Amino acid sequence: MREQQEEESKRNSEIIAHTRLTEALSGLQVNGECLSAKNMAALASPCFFHKKFDHAVNIDKVLDEITDDESISHSRLMQTATSVREVSKQLQRRPIKMKIRNVMIVTKARDNELVHLTRELTQWLLSTPRHGSEVGVNVYVDHKLRKSKRFGMDSILSQDARFEKMLRFWTPELCWTSPEKFDLVLTLGGDGTVLYTSWLFQRIVPPILSFSLGSLGFLTNFQFHQYRDSLNRIMGDAGMRVNLRMRFTCTVYRAQSNPPDTGPTHIESEQFEVLNELVIDRGPSPYVSNLELYGDNALLTVVQADGCIFSTPTGSTAYSLSAGGSLVHPDIPAILLTPICPHTLSFRPMLLNDSMLLRVAVPRNSRATAYCAFDGKGRVELRQGDHVSIAASQYPFPTVLSQPTEWFDSISRTLRWNTRGAMQKAWDEGSAPELGAGKVGEEEKGFDIDIDDDADRDSGYSAEGSSAGGSASPVRRGVVV
Repeated sequence: MREQQEEESKRNSEIIAHTRLTEALSGLQVNGECLSAKNMAALASPCFFHKKFDHAVNIDKVLDEITDDESISHSRLMQTATSVREVSKQLQRRPIKMKIRNVMIVTKARDNELVHLTRELTQWLLSTPRHGSEVGVNVYVDHKLRKSKRFGMDSILSQDARFEKMLRFWTPELCWTSPEKFDLVLTLGGDGTVLYTSWLFQRIVPPILSFSLGSLGFLTNFQFHQYRDSLNRIMGDAGMRVNLRMRFTCTVYRAQSNPPDTGPTHIESEQFEVLNELVIDRGPSPYVSNLELYGDNALLTVVQADGCIFSTPTGSTAYSLSAGGSLVHPDIPAILLTPICPHTLSFRPMLLNDSMLLRVAVPRNSRATAYCAFDGKGRVELRQGDHVSIAASQYPFPTVLSQPTEWFDSISRTLRWNTRGAMQKAWDEGSAPELGAGKVGEEEKGFDIDIDDDADRDSGYSAEGSSAGGSASPVRRGVVV
């Protein structure tokens, strides 16, 4: 009797908690449409895009309700998982409609031709009326262009006295300390310029729109000669669709040589937000790397290789692909582990859950140290006892979508994905005659050389089975080969 009462009480508690959580999310609206969800922890991210939904749901209340539950029933778990997927799909489909007042332009370094394009784009943004004003929006350009003769700041300001307050200059320090100043970032260059922009915004990232003006183009899907139409659409009533590209938060921890008895054995050192990949290699050492790989504090394996790559889905088309990794769509939340020349052939590339906290440590008895590179920058040495952690960042990298299939278009354009020299021809008996051939009359239509009467022989398959009369084998038919 007592057990039944306890079970009934537990069931009632679950019902009450479920009801409270449902009520906490019942007011969720995205662009005026109500969405049903049981778990919105993903919306707690402080990234730029998610802040647009702060008014739609009480995130703190939802998280408190989830935290209060020590356990969860199977039915509620399934319902929660389904709701999370649905909300994720809805967020990807919804365009952002916002008043863009401050635009930042990142120009590829060491390319003077792009300085002229930066000037052209700046003039157009400043002079094109927006939001009921006679002039355009505030434009931030690289502070290194302040004295550039190609950019010609003085001649731009002379066109309208109001431009003097609207033309501004950004510095890396401004991006690090005040990223909220920018409503939209435009990049002029290639994928390297996009990676540099990710390095500029180590925390909150504004939406990034990238024009293809470099040598690659996995991340640059807008054409510069169409910038007027693209920006008018995005800055107008249509709004923009954003792809929240996953980034890694990579933190280096240094081992203390003489740690105190009660203090930590490791101290936090460098930290980076990574858009493409974290690479750990043996550097100049002649020895194979021995790296301990932990997942959620459990030892997964000891990596014996020249190194290993931990890539985001965005970085799957970069170093990871060259090392044999798979192509992964950027909407898939996963961590790619790709070994570099592994000592064991069974150590193959794999995808890991993005919720897993990874840790790579150099054993204290290792023969050599290891080296880390974060998006190809900030190369640091990991000495014996040091380790680096890899976790999905709460600050994703939002890129403006040019069209829903832009990722497939980009790999088809840059990698010639699934492209062959010529398509297989169809059977066409009415094809044009070859050079020097006479005109084909009505009675001569058809194939001069056709497949044998038993057409199935061409495919090696016989509809009559394996009998001597129906066999496709030349030997069975008595044909001398």
